[in-house]
Amino acid sequence: MSIVKNYCLTLGFIWSYNLGSFVFSLVIMLKKVFEPVSVSLLYDSKKNAVVPRTLVWKDRVYHILKLGLHHKFRTGRVLYHVFSVSTETVYFKLVLDTENLHWKLEEISDGLPN
Repeated sequence: MSIVKNYCLTLGFIWSYNLGSFVFSLVIMLKKVFEPVSVSLLYDSKKNAVVPRTLVWKDRVYHILKLGLHHKFRTGRVLYHVFSVSTETVYFKLVLDTENLHWKLEEISDGLPN
């Protein structure tokens, strides 16, 4: 079962000048998607870091080019790792459940205005 919710993220930019102000607003659509995905990782022993490299979602392979933020949180005794990653055109938020080692895709965005 797939649950999809649409969220809007508004980024506001304000530029001021002597006679007034100019406001620029960009709306980016984010989709909350709670679906299982397959992820391949690379462990770098020199940096002591794990980096997601590919993601398979809906029978499509995405090659991850950039790792954004990584953070951890706990719910009860279960530790979760959250990775923000991107391809050339798509942003993903991936969550690894360390109790069962299953990956979930939580969020996706193409980074383009509606």
